[in-house]
Amino acid sequence: MKFSHLACSVVILVSLSVVSVHSHNEHKGLHHWEIPSKDPDRIILTFYGDPATSRAVTWRTDSSITQAVAQIAVATVNSKFTDFAMTKNAVTEPFDLGLYKGNNSLIVHYHSLIFENLEPDTLYAYRVGDGREHWSEWIQFRTAKKGYAPSQFVYFGDAQNKILEHWTRVIRMAYQTAPNASFAIHAGDLVNRAHRDTEWAEWFKSGGFIHSQWTAIPVVGNHEFSALAEGEPRKLSIQWRPQFTLPVENDLVSELHESVYAVDYQDVRVIALNSNDHLEAQTNYIEKQLKDCKAKWKIITCHHSIFAPAKGRNFQFARDHWKPLLDKYSVDLVLNGHDHTYVRGHVPVLTTDSKDAGELGTVYVTSVSGPKMYELVPEQLDSYSVDGYKPDKTAEQTQFFQVITIKDNALTYIAYTALGEEYDRAVIIKDFETGKKELRHKEE
Repeated sequence: MKFSHLACSVVILVSLSVVSVHSHNEHKGLHHWEIPSKDPDRIILTFYGDPATSRAVTWRTDSSITQAVAQIAVATVNSKFTDFAMTKNAVTEPFDLGLYKGNNSLIVHYHSLIFENLEPDTLYAYRVGDGREHWSEWIQFRTAKKGYAPSQFVYFGDAQNKILEHWTRVIRMAYQTAPNASFAIHAGDLVNRAHRDTEWAEWFKSGGFIHSQWTAIPVVGNHEFSALAEGEPRKLSIQWRPQFTLPVENDLVSELHESVYAVDYQDVRVIALNSNDHLEAQTNYIEKQLKDCKAKWKIITCHHSIFAPAKGRNFQFARDHWKPLLDKYSVDLVLNGHDHTYVRGHVPVLTTDSKDAGELGTVYVTSVSGPKMYELVPEQLDSYSVDGYKPDKTAEQTQFFQVITIKDNALTYIAYTALGEEYDRAVIIKDFETGKKELRHKEE
C-alpha cells in the first residue's frame, strides 16, 4: 500500500506521540537522575576474588544497551594509557523494576564483569559503556598489595532515611577525610524500603563517583528485606543481587549467597554476615572462617548490634552463639549498625573464673551515619557486664563515619562527626607473636 507524503507524516507523528506518551508514563514522577539512559549510571566497585589481582564492577543502563563492555589499563601521567587499554565483555541482566508495585514499570539493564589478572599494588584506570558512543568517565582504583601492608578503610552505620538530603554530606566528608581509603563498609540499612528504587537512586547519587572509586563491602540490614506485596514473605531487596557483584559462598544456602562473604585484604580478613536469617548456618561459617585464619587482623561486620545500646533491642542469639567464637579466635573488631546511636565498647580476655585478665579481647562498635536517631539506654549497656562487656564511649543525636587505619602492629579507629571533627579514638596494639592485645585511647 502506498501512502502520500502527508499521510506518511501523519503516521510518523502519531507513532512518535505514542512512543513519547509511553516513555513519559514509564518515567512519570522520576527525577532526571533516576531515569536510566544509554549512558552508564550507578557504577560501583566490589571485591570478587583476590583484591590484589581482581575487582568487580557493576553498572546500569536502559534496556537499549544489550551488549556492554569495560576497558582497563595501568594509569599513567598522561592520557596515553588509553592506547594500552584492554576491553572485556560484561554480563547483561535485564531487570524489571515493576516487580515491586511501588516502582515505575521499567525494564533496566544491569551490567557486570570481573577484572582479573591485575598486577598487585598498581593504579588502574577503567571505564564502562557500550563500546561505541556511550561511556563513563575514566575512573581510578589501586589494587591491594600482596601480603601485609598499611591499609585504610571507612565504615558507615545506617544511611537509611532521607538519604540524598542528609547522608550525602556524610559520605562526602568521609571522602574528604580519607580520600585514599581502599574500601568502605556499609553496615546495613543502606535504604529504608528494600525494593523502592527511588531510595537506591538516592544512595547511588549521594555517593556519586565515590562508589566507583572506593571498593564497597555492602552488608544487608533488616531494611534490605521486605515483602513485594501484602501477605507475601519478606525477601531480600530485588535490587541487591543485580546491582552488587559479590562473592558466593557455595557451602551456604542460596538465600545467603551474596550477603555472607569474606574478603582478605593485605592480611586483614573482613567477614560480612547476614544478621537477619539462617543464623545457625552462619555460626558454622564464622567458625570455619576463623578457625584456620592466618590473617594478622580479623574484623566482622553485620547489621544488628551484638551489644545493642538502644531500648528494646536485643541480639541474644549473637551473644549466645557468635560471641564465644569471637572470643575463642580473638576477633579484633566488630562493626554494627541498626540502633541509630553510637557506642564503642570492648570485651577483655577473661580468666577461667570470669575475671579481667588485663588483655583486650574484642572491640565492638555500633554507629549511625544517617539522620534517624534513637535514645541510648545506659542501663542496657550495663546489663551486658555478664558477658564481660565494658562501654568506653557513647553518643546520641550525632551522624558519624569511621576511619580505620592499620599499620605495623596497630589498628587505629577514629569516629568523626558529619562536620569532620574527631569524636572518638581507640588504638588496638597487637603482639603478632603471642596474639596479646591492649587497648589505648591515643597513639603513642
